[in-house]
Amino acid sequence: MFLPTYSSWLNWIESEFAALRYFALNGTDHRSHGEQDTAIGAYIRWHNQHARPKRDFAVNSKIRRPDYLPKVA
Repeated sequence: MFLPTYSSWLNWIESEFAALRYFALNGTDHRSHGEQDTAIGAYIRWHNQHARPKRDFAVNSKIRRPDYLPKVA
């Protein structure tokens, strides 16, 4: 799978799905899709209630710290 050089946001998304898988799906044996949907929904509701702004995201990225000086008139 090809990942662009400055694709750190993909890693962030992967961590969100890993948390969903770990907290809602691992170690469970759902008898139906409805039970699984309920477990996923409960995790998403909990996660949204405890959400905070994402900080320190791609801190060392060249997008955030360009290696050129801004053009000043």
